[in-house]
Parts: sequence; structure tokens; C-alpha cells
Amino acid sequence: MQKGTPFEEWSIGQKFTTRGRTISETDIVNYVNTVGYTESLFLDMEYLAERGHSRRMAPAMLTAAIADALIIQTGVFHDNALALLGIEGLTARAPVYADDTLHVEVEVTGVRPSDSKPDRGIVTSRQKVINQMGTVVLVYEVSRMLLRGDAG
Repeated sequence: MQKGTPFEEWSIGQKFTTRGRTISETDIVNYVNTVGYTESLFLDMEYLAERGHSRRMAPAMLTAAIADALIIQTGVFHDNALALLGIEGLTARAPVYADDTLHVEVEVTGVRPSDSKPDRGIVTSRQKVINQMGTVVLVYEVSRMLLRGDAG
């Protein structure tokens, strides 16, 4: 795997886009059963049809997990990331359905050294999850702790 982007090379305003991933019915059903989201909204197609939906709907937390995995798969954090420190403002803006293809647009909103650990830094970014029609379906901000190469 490629070497990730070191803390010192991150800057506010930096942007990148992930590759796409199609959400399958299997993804949704496995997630719902694994975590116990046994709601009709996610499991009962008749229930969904009665409410005007023709495809199985994905939980927003599944969408966020897949989005984060797409970001990790870019390799930008490889060998540098230490922790996901927080997720803020997680907002579902539109439903995600089976067979939707999602990608993530990432914009760095903050870069700072750690206050308590001189060998680490914090990178904050805003994630926009976008479907195949260009609709933003989920937005949130993530803070991650990275190793600093210039510390010490």
C-alpha cells in the first residue's frame, strides 16, 4: 500500500474525492441484522412501498461507515493515522437506497498540532457523501489524530 499523507502536508482547503461504491441489498440487510436495526423501515419492503419507496433504504449510519471506508481506501491516512477523534454534525439530507452509488468529497477544514502530544497533530475535514445523481445524501465533519514527522 502507498504511504499516506504526513501531517505536515495537510492544509486547510485541501480537497480530494474518493472512488464510488454501489450499496447493495446485501450490505443493508447484513448491517441491519448485525447491529440490530430491526425496523420495518429497513427490513419490510411492503412497509416501504406503502410509503412510496420502491427500493430498500439504507440506514444513515451504514452510509457514514461506508463513506469513511471509502476515505480510508484512498490511502491518505496509511501509516500516519492514530485515531478518529470525533464526528460532528452528522446530517442525512436524502435517503440512500440499494443500488445507489456513492462517493465522498472531502475538504480539510482544520490542521493543528496536538495541545497535549507534541508528536501528533489533528486534521479536521468536512465530508459530503454524494449519490450517482449528484445529490448530497450525508454531510459530517471528522477530526483525526495523525503522527507528526517534525515533532521532537
